[in-house]
Amino acid sequence: MSDSPDQEQIRIQLHELETEHRDLDDIIIKLSGESYVNQFQIRRLKKRKLLLKDRIERLKSLLIPDLNA
Repeated sequence: MSDSPDQEQIRIQLHELETEHRDLDDIIIKLSGESYVNQFQIRRLKKRKLLLKDRIERLKSLLIPDLNA
């Protein structure tokens, strides 16, 4: 069974979002360890990270085959 072009596009986008999500996690950890912590910036990054996670989950659900088909 070969992937459709749409599924391949979804996989590519999924990979990019997962990479950005991991990068944000690394940045948040680094910023949290600094002596001066900008809580506003960390909160903004965490919100972005949550939005990415939601998009990742939506894309993953698109890759699950429809059992009623």
